[in-house]
Amino acid sequence: MKGRSWIKGLMGVLWLIVATTATAFAQTSDTKDLSSDEATENGIKKPELIIPDSLRAVYKYTEGLKQLNIFGDTVKSQKLLREALEIDSTYSPALYELASQIMEGGKNDAEAIALARKAYLSDTTSRWYTSLYAQTMIVASRLDDALPIYARLMRMDSKNPDVYRILAILYQQRHQPFSAIAVLDSADMRLGKIPYLTELKRHLLVSTHQYDRAIEEAQQSVEDVPYEQSNHLTLAQTYAAAGRDSLAKVKFKETIAMDSTNVKALSAYADYCSFKNDGPEYIKTLQSLFATNEFSLERKVELIKRLMDNNKFYGENYFAIGRLASTLLIQYPDKKEAIDIYGDHLLAGGDLESALKLFKQHLEDEPPQLDYYMAVIDIEEYLHRADSVDIYVEQATQKFSDNPILYIRKANRQYGKGNLHGAIESFNRAMLITESDTLRGELWGYIGDTYHAMGEAVRTKTDTTEYKIKIKPKKAAQLCYEAYEKALEIHYDNASVLNNYAYYLSEEDRELERALEMSARAIELQKSNSTFLDTYAWILFKLGRYEEARTYMRQALSLDRTNSGTLALHYGDILFALGDRFMAETYWQRALKMGEDVGLIQLRLALLKSENIKSGHISIEEVKVKGQKGKQKRISLTPPHKAQE
Repeated sequence: MKGRSWIKGLMGVLWLIVATTATAFAQTSDTKDLSSDEATENGIKKPELIIPDSLRAVYKYTEGLKQLNIFGDTVKSQKLLREALEIDSTYSPALYELASQIMEGGKNDAEAIALARKAYLSDTTSRWYTSLYAQTMIVASRLDDALPIYARLMRMDSKNPDVYRILAILYQQRHQPFSAIAVLDSADMRLGKIPYLTELKRHLLVSTHQYDRAIEEAQQSVEDVPYEQSNHLTLAQTYAAAGRDSLAKVKFKETIAMDSTNVKALSAYADYCSFKNDGPEYIKTLQSLFATNEFSLERKVELIKRLMDNNKFYGENYFAIGRLASTLLIQYPDKKEAIDIYGDHLLAGGDLESALKLFKQHLEDEPPQLDYYMAVIDIEEYLHRADSVDIYVEQATQKFSDNPILYIRKANRQYGKGNLHGAIESFNRAMLITESDTLRGELWGYIGDTYHAMGEAVRTKTDTTEYKIKIKPKKAAQLCYEAYEKALEIHYDNASVLNNYAYYLSEEDRELERALEMSARAIELQKSNSTFLDTYAWILFKLGRYEEARTYMRQALSLDRTNSGTLALHYGDILFALGDRFMAETYWQRALKMGEDVGLIQLRLALLKSENIKSGHISIEEVKVKGQKGKQKRISLTPPHKAQE
């Protein structure tokens, strides 16, 4: 803070006064002993320091300065300064010093202002007291009160450029830019050209559209100091602000030619090119900017991400932006930000093999990075390399054994290979280590789905993998429903669980009203999900509410983007129940073409020729037709049906 040199000089003088006075008045009867403790050294009693009443405040003040400047103890310093003010509440140096310390500590603006004001009023001719008082009001955001004090200070301390700067900023804050410019003009006349004041004035001139004056100021700076690159840059920016683009572009290039590694100049020109939508020149400037180490990695990453987020610009300049990403990786080969940027760039261009190679190179980084493993797993899975997916999933679960998402990925792989018992084990492992109730609810849903798959595989005798299922269908169904109940208990609005649970209950003709309620909630949560609408329509069909079932099934068909044969099959069943045999056959045939089970379709088509059919409204499940070798065979309406994620 300004004034410290004055204080230090005063401190020395005061210490001299105290020392001299202490000797002169050592035996004076009208003095007080401020030291109650007697100290001895080598058996010799030290002389007591006796301070006269008239200098007690001075003594406390100088002791306070000593504690601050020698020992750095602000607590003791402020305590002594307060004691000095208790002795003499008008003692200006103590008021000034205590206000300064409180303001620097930022703890009590009101007290700092009060003390500084008292010091100022004690001597309004002191520029130090005036300056401190003005500063305390700025810290307290009392800008209107600070302005007249700084106007007074400008007259008192006319050679201090900071006073002009602050006063100009105060006028600017009050939306009085012309007054601010006048203050800075005054500074020019008294002090000559000072770069930071000139820059502030140029900014104010531009903001008030006084472009000619702003250009004159910038040109004058160039003429005065032609070798200073910052002056040339200021002129280029002023031309740009005035809309004189041809002059601006030439001057920017001249400025950069003076020092092609100057980050400020390159950044300013890059911003100008960006503003003018000059993509090629912008990228070219960024390449120079990225080549310098003075431009921070954080700033480079921020810029390149912004370019990559602009899909149109990114597509038009893909290879140029790729060179920026490559430069980044060359400069920072071990920085995760650079690796991520380059990897994302490769993926955006469809170069999966190069991206895969990049991420694999960093799988052994320390500390290990989970997202590198996830990227490798995702790419290998996309490329249908199941064995590689299994290898990297296993490696990832070993390195990140406390990550439940990896165990879910592992379970999905096991599920896909038919290792359903292994999938259950992995889901349970994820359950043990997750702290999220939401994820725990989802896991119970996955477990329920897996148990249902077990039951279906055993029941339909499709368990053909090397991983044999060791559970009976009835037990699997029980465990499936128990898992769904737990999932809904934790988080009822799990749309997939609600849908699947409802459908499986309807397939067993159990709790159909509850199933309808759950299905309705699933639709409410995901209104455009064709599979969920199909489930709701199917339950309505099971309840004999055929007209409603047809309405919802139409919605399901209109929203379906998966060409699901199951939806066509169900719609045919609903139409048949409504007596529309022609359209029922049409949709059954469509389901057959879409890959639905041939046996199921043949049984339904056989209904159309059955002599037992007397009314189109008869329930399909009540009809029996002759199968091969004259055996009676009941039509099954339980095709595999799960929610499409």
